[in-house]
Amino acid sequence: MDALILTCGTGGGHNAAGHAVEEELIRRGHSATVLNPFTLTENGISSVIDNTYISIAKNAPHLFGLIYCLGEGVSRLPIPSPVYLLNGTMCSAMESYLSSHSYDVVIMSHLFPAEILTNMKRRGMKIPKTVFVATDYTCIPFTSEIDCDIYVIPAAELKDEYVRRGVPEERIYPLGIPVGHDFSVDTDKSAIRRRLGLDDDRRYILVSGGSMGAGKLETVVELLSEHYEGHPVTLIVVCGSNEKLYEKLTAEYGGKNIILERTDRMADYMAACDLFITKPGGLSSTEAAVSGTPVIHITPIPGCESHNMRFFEAHGMSIAVPYPRRQLISACDILEDEAARDAMTENQHRVIRRDAACEICDLIESDLGRAPEEGTETAFA
Repeated sequence: MDALILTCGTGGGHNAAGHAVEEELIRRGHSATVLNPFTLTENGISSVIDNTYISIAKNAPHLFGLIYCLGEGVSRLPIPSPVYLLNGTMCSAMESYLSSHSYDVVIMSHLFPAEILTNMKRRGMKIPKTVFVATDYTCIPFTSEIDCDIYVIPAAELKDEYVRRGVPEERIYPLGIPVGHDFSVDTDKSAIRRRLGLDDDRRYILVSGGSMGAGKLETVVELLSEHYEGHPVTLIVVCGSNEKLYEKLTAEYGGKNIILERTDRMADYMAACDLFITKPGGLSSTEAAVSGTPVIHITPIPGCESHNMRFFEAHGMSIAVPYPRRQLISACDILEDEAARDAMTENQHRVIRRDAACEICDLIESDLGRAPEEGTETAFA
């Protein structure tokens, strides 16, 4: 099987989900290519889209929330949205790319590529089988505009929401959000800490604002550093692409805590830590649940992250702290409550699919009639 995985750089979660599916397909002996379709043109639109999204989400989250609400309204109108029309301008470039490659299936972990392929389909252009993989615990605006053969959603209880938006029920598969294999590996915490150079006698709190370092991390680090002064607690802060935040936190708090930029060892840090404090991105929240790490959700970017936070809190999989200065310290009491942490991780493993990437690949193989190479297992050992 030759698979094309289309994603977009508006936040790291979509890319991570796409690469999780790529990882599993390749492990099974298939061919997989990950592509941001907006890089097919030379007009720089890819950078404009990515940078605009990141700038608004990081610096003006309430504006992002307003845009999200407007999107909710526009998506209910009986006319094509500006988003659909804008993505339609990519049809020629995408058609040219597909005509020079041979793919059996196109898997999309972002709405924009799904809009492009839908435009192509409605214009009579030839396209492969299409699979849309949702990466948030809600049906996001404009999902009603796309027309895919398969819709993979995070949970069965979200199915009615998708059906209300016009998605045919028979095309919906509640298989979960795919995460990298490293997050589902059950490994001894002490062994992981030794590998990371961490002390087995300390408590560790992992703090992250996603790939862009959003979510008032400076406030969080300030509050926790003061609260845990003199206690055997170390913060591990991942700043992502936010270089200014990294430099500031390193200068002010680096002596007693671990301040990181980007890291390719997030799975290890989650498994090594006792608590994870993060904004409620769909992918990062799922990674934490798959790894069994207790979560405190903070400062959601209004819109889909608000839905993610409510979903996790409603199922006992996280503690919601929208405003860190008011509630964060009391929420961190869970660090000393082993029973509460165990109950949270039990809920995570009860609700969240740990094998979503495998299930998605099983579905695609079954649908296309393309089994993996002989002797290849269908799930990670």
